[in-house]
Amino acid sequence: MSKLRAIGLMSGTSMDGVDVAVIETDGESRVTPGVTRSFAYTPDDRALLRTALADAATLTDRAARPGALAAAEALVTARHSAAVDAFLDTEGLARESIDVVGFHGQTVLHRPGEGLTVQIGDGCALARALRLPVIRDFRAADVAAGGQGAPLVPIYHKALALAAGLVGPLVVLNVGGVANLTYVEGDKDPLAFDTGPGNALIDDLMFRRKGLAMDEGGVEASQGHIDFLALGDLLAHPYFDQAPPKSLDRNEFSAARVEGLKLEDAAATLTAFTAQSIVQGLAHLPQTPKLAILCGGGTHNLALRWELMQRLPCGLVLADTLGWSSDGMEAQAFAYLAVRRLKNLPITFPTTTGVKEPLLGGSLAAPE
Repeated sequence: MSKLRAIGLMSGTSMDGVDVAVIETDGESRVTPGVTRSFAYTPDDRALLRTALADAATLTDRAARPGALAAAEALVTARHSAAVDAFLDTEGLARESIDVVGFHGQTVLHRPGEGLTVQIGDGCALARALRLPVIRDFRAADVAAGGQGAPLVPIYHKALALAAGLVGPLVVLNVGGVANLTYVEGDKDPLAFDTGPGNALIDDLMFRRKGLAMDEGGVEASQGHIDFLALGDLLAHPYFDQAPPKSLDRNEFSAARVEGLKLEDAAATLTAFTAQSIVQGLAHLPQTPKLAILCGGGTHNLALRWELMQRLPCGLVLADTLGWSSDGMEAQAFAYLAVRRLKNLPITFPTTTGVKEPLLGGSLAAPE
């Protein structure tokens, strides 16, 4: 199949900014990743998105935009449009050389058990602004068909692994606001699920205590001590015993159990919580992996990397050491998924979201 050039866009649950990536792919096994860049949200942007996240908590209609949601949707659309324009200009890419844009939007609510997943961002407005075809709303069809709607990146993880000659068994660990894993074993459909919290609880802790977006480099956690009683209580959440397929809303877990701890001890405990919940997720796999590949924002948290290295039953490498992009992988994935949609190839599977059969995802917004 012929290769297309696609741009992928991702604004994750950590709400730190817009990631932009370009790849060339046939939507199957041929993938040539290009450059990736990140365009940070301002503090005011993040404040509006946090308000929108709170306002979304009571949504029952995925098309409704009460409270701050309408303003946040306009913001997300504008920031993504500006990011693509800046990306094209910086990289010297001609707009007409891009075949399609994959636009994930900003998740503000994800409750697949209620048949509800909401990503804000106006794909039609973005297509008009960019003068390019845009594939958006990647999760809705899967959730409507009874799937979890997440995770969506596993089919791209598999493509990267096979292209690198890695037949597994291995896991790709993606630590964003929520953490998820993809199990790859040869040419089988990937097995994937959300393992538990990623950076979200730690980010929220730092914002509440110090007004900071994150525990930069894991510095606070590295200076603290794990409260093992609190950690045990956090790990008692029923989600961890639930068999996949399964997925999470960003706000599924509460950090109330560590509120009485010093900041560094609370950060250390939440970091251990993220690491241990990932490790416990391996119990749901057909085999113990021989290798774990870490990607996502969590790669920058040295305390988290240390916790994972101590707890995992296999070796851990960073995606960047394989020539992959730890920070840009999800943006690349949505470029890949956009091409799959154009070629009518499925993006979700019974082993990734629990949908009954492989399913197409995303809808096309054409520039007017």
